[in-house]
Amino acid sequence: MGMLAPLISALASGEAIAAMRRARTAAIVYGFAAVAALCGLGFLQGAAYIWAADRYGSMAACLGFAAGFLVLAGLIVLIHQLAAGTRARRRARRRNADLKALGITAALAVLPALLKGKGGKGVILGPMIALAAYAIYRENVKPDRGDPDSEAD
Repeated sequence: MGMLAPLISALASGEAIAAMRRARTAAIVYGFAAVAALCGLGFLQGAAYIWAADRYGSMAACLGFAAGFLVLAGLIVLIHQLAAGTRARRRARRRNADLKALGITAALAVLPALLKGKGGKGVILGPMIALAAYAIYRENVKPDRGDPDSEAD
């Protein structure tokens, strides 16, 4: 068994190094492709401007391109703002679930020590009864209509 561990670690580190080389090569290739695509889009935009300037005049073409890009920028910002609320609610739900799981894990880790102590069952039953009462209360309370964190999503 003593000879097997270095062999496995050498194999794993060799695989990790090979994967890093492949990832670096792919990143370089995709970077060059992105630069070439941006240059192509720039020339395409230039050709569209030249066509519009020939057809409508240089001032009208310039104003048209400016208005088009300003509208595009506004749409991007508007869509980002509309999606921000959804992302915030999703993060809040995920954070609540993580905290709940952390609390349950901590409670289960402390449970054997509490059971061995002097208060034992009394120390555990008190908070458990309080949690059950709170759960019953939350289940029977109607959610607020104006509350963005309510379950009515």
